Amino acid sequence: MPAPKADRAIWIALLAVYAVFWLWYTGVRGPLSAEEVERYVERMAASGDANPGDRARLRAFLEGDTGGDFVMSNAILMRKEPLRVGPVGPDESSADVMRRYMRYMFPAMLARASHPLFFGRAVAPALDVWGIENAYAWTMAGLVRYRSRRDLMEIATDPRFHDSHDFKVAAIEKTVAFPVEPVLRLGDPRLLLGLALFPLAAGLQRIARAGRRPQ
Repeated sequence: MPAPKADRAIWIALLAVYAVFWLWYTGVRGPLSAEEVERYVERMAASGDANPGDRARLRAFLEGDTGGDFVMSNAILMRKEPLRVGPVGPDESSADVMRRYMRYMFPAMLARASHPLFFGRAVAPALDVWGIENAYAWTMAGLVRYRSRRDLMEIATDPRFHDSHDFKVAAIEKTVAFPVEPVLRLGDPRLLLGLALFPLAAGLQRIARAGRRPQ
């Protein structure tokens, strides 16, 4: 005979796990306020990492915040040899220098439910280019998911990011990065986790019931 209390305990525990994950992975604080936008733009200006044109585009991006997550699409051309600036060693490759930049970025992103979705190496020059110059050569492309625009700005205005940004400049010859709000996302971890919890719950129920059967 089924054990209702055990069944309920299993479902409650797994639903609690899912709820905690959902709340962490989903931006729930809403769009940026005008005060937050101003603060982030001022921080970028103070850091010197963005020129006036970049800051104007950044302001427009922040003022249009919907409060949801987004994906940063990146096309990257790595330098054949990194710029030998600051702490860049004489024997380091551009890939080595880029890894030093990511030592800050990966932990900072993961702490804010942000992470790479895809990275791949180019296997040929661009096959379809029009309306833009100097856009045939690329080394790699990547898609990075950010929980919110607020999270992106917290990462980008952290003093540790400013300290590591020189590595990115030293390693990359050119890049194009633009934000995209997802419309269709079949691989959303919230969906995948939800689908995985159902068979897990069923398996745990069978184990619990088997343990209660008379021997």
